[in-house]
Amino acid sequence: MRFSRSESRFPDHQLDARVTKPDKFVPFETTIVVVIISCGMSTVSKTVKDVMSTPLEMISKTATLTEAATRMRDNEINALVVSTDPPSIITSTDLVAAMADGRDPTALQVSDVMTKSVETVPPDLYLEEVAAMMTTFDIKHLPVDDGDDYLGMVSSTDVTSELS
Repeated sequence: MRFSRSESRFPDHQLDARVTKPDKFVPFETTIVVVIISCGMSTVSKTVKDVMSTPLEMISKTATLTEAATRMRDNEINALVVSTDPPSIITSTDLVAAMADGRDPTALQVSDVMTKSVETVPPDLYLEEVAAMMTTFDIKHLPVDDGDDYLGMVSSTDVTSELS
């Protein structure tokens, strides 16, 4: 499932309109109105493309959990997109849960523990919208796509570090 701004239940941004007072008399018709888009401390909102990790690391659904863990360790990441339709994901949390259950990581395939049919986000989505989505749906990683291709991954850590 792909999440887009047009489907968002969250506002794009909050507008704070202020009228400036010029130093000298200016006819009403030329009064300058300044609109400041305010989101938190910043006056310009950043988007997913500003913070996403690239390139996106993918793995086959037939790969073993050992292969997935090795790929995550080697790339210093915590999630891989699984090449399925609709998109799926395997995270370090999925790997830890399988190990804690005493399952053999050399015998299990990614498809045995992956999260199926995950949300994706477009690169132009505001970080405030992504943060709300992640909080509401308890999501830690979101693949980024432009409708045709995967572009990268955005994590809750990426969003939190940028908005704090």
